[in-house]
Amino acid sequence: MTALNTSPYSGLPDHCFWSRSHRSRPLADVDPVVCGGFRLTPKMRIATAGSCFAQHIARHLQQHGYNYLVTEAAHPTLPPELATAMNYGTFSARFGNLYTARQLLQLAQRAQGKFTPTESVWTMPDGRAVDPFRPAIQPGGFASQDELALDRKVHFAAVRDMLEQADVFIFTFGLTEAWQDLRNGAVYPLAPGVSGGTFDPRVHGFINFTVAETVSDFTAFAALLRSINPGAHILMTVSPVPLMATARASESVIAATSYSKSVLRVACEELRNTISDCHYFPSYEIITGAASRGRYYGANLRQIEPAGVAHVMRLFMRHYTTGEPAGDRPESRSVPSSKTDPDADLQARIGRALDVICDEELIENAQP
Repeated sequence: MTALNTSPYSGLPDHCFWSRSHRSRPLADVDPVVCGGFRLTPKMRIATAGSCFAQHIARHLQQHGYNYLVTEAAHPTLPPELATAMNYGTFSARFGNLYTARQLLQLAQRAQGKFTPTESVWTMPDGRAVDPFRPAIQPGGFASQDELALDRKVHFAAVRDMLEQADVFIFTFGLTEAWQDLRNGAVYPLAPGVSGGTFDPRVHGFINFTVAETVSDFTAFAALLRSINPGAHILMTVSPVPLMATARASESVIAATSYSKSVLRVACEELRNTISDCHYFPSYEIITGAASRGRYYGANLRQIEPAGVAHVMRLFMRHYTTGEPAGDRPESRSVPSSKTDPDADLQARIGRALDVICDEELIENAQP
């Protein structure tokens, strides 16, 4: 017989209660992860894609000796600073920011020859060519359409290799707002006119993805991935970085950000409940949650502070790895530790490499 003084909440662990989950703990000790869905090993090939925040995970894994999968690497003779400017190694392949699930799905379909956009090149006034689906990938554009076509062929081969080889695929959802070609629904990372191309309202239309559309797109991507690579683990995150701008003139970018992130968070919840071996890591909650008291945002209220990134990565390593592997890179141990801040080493390393590639920032730069 059930005791009269019990309820469905009796005996639940502390993390189930608001007052016990954070109020009595220092900010750095707040942990909303509870448990990871699987454990990474140094031999697992880990692929990443998504918004700019995804780059922090990639860099941290590389610094600690994990097998970050890069299938589209720069030529050995290319200077490191130029390779970075050309987006080599930023993600597993040279696809730039994939802000929406529709972009991710269409990229995989294009690489498999299952989708061909109507618009395949933007021509600049000087004759150079811009890839509409990677407009910021090549500084100054490609020398010609032929060069772009050849680079795209190499790129698609790298995307196929990534899908086939990844033991783990990590995707960071960034936005719901996007621009598409009205003729066949091809989605761009940036609106035409921001970084190449010419905006034509007869051809280019705005779209703000719903929960149902996001779930449908990512489910289709997961099915495609698993048809090629059945054993791949999937890990989802939501970027805590606010929108740079909204295309809805009647809406504040603050409210638009709330809508976008809410849609993506709900979509992730549905996806992890419906796709096998598909997990969610709460980087968004770590940064934006009430427990952080806004301390993890920089002065512009958009950039994530090193302390916030360090908190995210510490919890990621705690719940998704078995500990620091023997292959830890020397530079990750080169900063003197602090007796007062256990995250000082991590924050210092992150602070030195905090800049990330964020195509969306070009929207601000394109303003008159």
